[in-house]
Amino acid sequence: MNNLVDQIISWVIVLYGSAVPALFVIFLVGITGLREITRYESGNTFLYKLNPVIKLVLTIVVMTVAATTIWWIGAILTLILLLSYLTLNEGVRKFGYAFFLTLSTILGGTWSIAPYTPPSILQLAFPNVKQFTVIWTFPSYFQVMGYEQQLTLEALIYGLQTAFRVAPVLLSALLFITTTTGSDIFRMFTKIKIPIAITFSVLVGIRMIPRIFELLDTSVKMQYIRGLGYGKPRIISSLLIVYAIFEAIIPTMVYLFRGAKNLAISADTRGFRAYPSRTSLVELKFTSLDYYGLMIIVALIILAIVANLLGFGRTIPYVGA
Repeated sequence: MNNLVDQIISWVIVLYGSAVPALFVIFLVGITGLREITRYESGNTFLYKLNPVIKLVLTIVVMTVAATTIWWIGAILTLILLLSYLTLNEGVRKFGYAFFLTLSTILGGTWSIAPYTPPSILQLAFPNVKQFTVIWTFPSYFQVMGYEQQLTLEALIYGLQTAFRVAPVLLSALLFITTTTGSDIFRMFTKIKIPIAITFSVLVGIRMIPRIFELLDTSVKMQYIRGLGYGKPRIISSLLIVYAIFEAIIPTMVYLFRGAKNLAISADTRGFRAYPSRTSLVELKFTSLDYYGLMIIVALIILAIVANLLGFGRTIPYVGA
């Protein structure tokens, strides 16, 4: 009997850790929220006026700092980047979406690392801990799925620390996308001599992200219009959105493939890559605001260097953790 209870609890833990981040995104962010924080909207605040080159370099520097310094610097960066969403158009709403997306990323990141981290890694990460605190022991066959047999408190802390390296990168990348037009990205890549084929691929990718959520949203709404959840209890009706999203994946992919085909035909008929370079009527300018952006970049680089010199770098063991 106890063995059966252990089996059930183990599977509940696994499903809980996997499902909760996804449910956070579905119910608290929603398809509409994902669409809003992945597409460009014009604005007049600091981030909108920054030169795209500065914003791209800032995104890369944030990623580098988060990857090369101790986890709590990544946590501080996450908080600062989250607060910067308040400066965008409809800032409070976008802050809410970004907050729940970050929470989902941290929970998902923690769970995607903690159960798989072997004790040999934990001993490097926590050299001063003599004995790890076991929270739960999984059945032995869970090792087939890559799970360590014992889930420890230290493994969860290690997963949380690693998740804080991912969250600021995600937030800074979304800030770049939501505050920069496709045309500016094209001009920026052209200016720094990125091959036009790569520029085109990046632009298509950036353009497709909000398009995916638009198509997914439309497909889900069409299923509700056709009667999905009609007459069902309210609690079941609200849970059917998960089913509707799964059902919408295939139609969304079909529309995306059609769009990709039309895009390829359009590029060919317009003579894309007929000449080695293209001209632009608009020149990217370096304004006084970009100097502030440059100062932030320099400050972050200095922070990373100082942190590593003081022993708060990425190396294991995490001195100062």
